[in-house]
Amino acid sequence: MSGLILPPGQGRKLVTRAQEVTFKATQAHGSSISIFEVLVPPGFDVGAHVHDHSQEFFYVLEGELDLLGFEPTERTDEAWHDWESPSGDRVIRAAEGSCMFIPPGTPHAFRNATEKPARMLFQCYPSPDHEYYFEEIAEIWAAGETVDPAAVERMRRRYDVSQLTPLRFDPPARLNPQSATAKGA
Repeated sequence: MSGLILPPGQGRKLVTRAQEVTFKATQAHGSSISIFEVLVPPGFDVGAHVHDHSQEFFYVLEGELDLLGFEPTERTDEAWHDWESPSGDRVIRAAEGSCMFIPPGTPHAFRNATEKPARMLFQCYPSPDHEYYFEEIAEIWAAGETVDPAAVERMRRRYDVSQLTPLRFDPPARLNPQSATAKGA
């Protein structure tokens, strides 16, 4: 049996108009944890969601991301950015070197509210659910300018994703005059 060594930038890439995901270690490599490098463009908001079975780890490699990792006193349907926990925890702006661990059942989210791309290392257990999720969401994004919310919801149910607030991609207007919103994606 051999280990896996990847030079910088290597791994299988999935590129969509909303994200770039590089598969680093997967079930195909014998890993029980799926490991990805994710390029998060300005204006991308994954939306608050929860997993009943998966646990996740996020590590900011470059740039800044807003991170949520707690059950709020009150869930709102449209946005998670102002949520607060019963103990006073709030969403934080995480810089390079920051990390977040999410156990099953914990609402969580990330967004890039800056004007620069951010990069993060993302790990998910068990493998391969998020591998399949990323592959399928890439196909849905590639299907056209609009995203079919029903197709996204069916996919989420298959991969242990209970979406609490919408996924959005609203690039800053001055960076991309053709701003696109993917509500329901």
